[in-house]
Amino acid sequence: MPQIELSGISKRFTVYERPTGRFSTLRGAVVRKKREVQALTEVSFALDAGELVGCIGPNGAGKSTSVKIMSGILTPDSGSCQILGVTPWKSREKHVAQLGVVFGQRSQLWWDLPVDDSFYLLQKIYGISKEAYRKRHAVLTETLSIGDLLKTPVRQLSLGQRMRCELAASLLHSPKILFLDEPTIGLDAVSKLALRDFLCSENREKGTTMLLTTHDMDDIEALCRRVMVIGHGRLLFDGELSRLKQQYAPLHRIRAVTQGEIPAREFPGAASVTVNGSEWEIRFNPSEIPAPQMLAAVTNALPLTDIAIEETSVEEMIASMYDILDIRF
Repeated sequence: MPQIELSGISKRFTVYERPTGRFSTLRGAVVRKKREVQALTEVSFALDAGELVGCIGPNGAGKSTSVKIMSGILTPDSGSCQILGVTPWKSREKHVAQLGVVFGQRSQLWWDLPVDDSFYLLQKIYGISKEAYRKRHAVLTETLSIGDLLKTPVRQLSLGQRMRCELAASLLHSPKILFLDEPTIGLDAVSKLALRDFLCSENREKGTTMLLTTHDMDDIEALCRRVMVIGHGRLLFDGELSRLKQQYAPLHRIRAVTQGEIPAREFPGAASVTVNGSEWEIRFNPSEIPAPQMLAAVTNALPLTDIAIEETSVEEMIASMYDILDIRF
């Protein structure tokens, strides 16, 4: 039985628009124009215990709305949601005891208190025993390298430091499920790598089920085998990242540098050949012509000083998918 199961979830919001132009503030106080926005339409999916799934899509696609519904913050207009046998918005207290949530742009730590005071308050809120809290606190402090930050008020932390503390706060009660909404937003490269390593370890060793929503395609590629793509409030794809690549970015490319400029030429099996001075880019589909065969053809035909082969990046793949499906940011 899945730990998380959504069936036919739909959610609509009413958005009020402020008038523009002269006396707009006065007119807005008297007459407010409103419109309906369909955030989610018949979204259904399920996650098994221990899965680490990425959820991607443009701004306004419905990713954060999905997370808020699963967290019990929002109630959908229709559809059902069961998480560990509980409907989130009907049994919030029971639900949050088994759940951890990290919102990249919102904090669950008390702004003016030292980090450790926030942790202590969360211990009381979740009813964590002293012994369990001591052990978990020690592990998270060491693993996330936040020992030097515990006595620092949250408002004095950098974004990267705060995000590490936010993650520790969300895991103090050892939740079975962790929702991560843009957890690496604004982090430097070192902090991102450390955070990814920790999430992989927590998922592998603790079996924590994780759902990651992000715009950072490097996060998706580093962490997730399965991805879901949401656009216009609908679930457009749900499956392995490798299948998404095969469907929307099947081409690989060879980048080569020749000894001086050489006239462009075609290669059998190549989808395209682009030449810019001495730099060549040959695109091909490895399911139609094996990569070693294409490499051999290029190597034998051109006097090379450098050559490399690479897949289409995840960013390019998603951009291609959005274009094919006519999804706009």
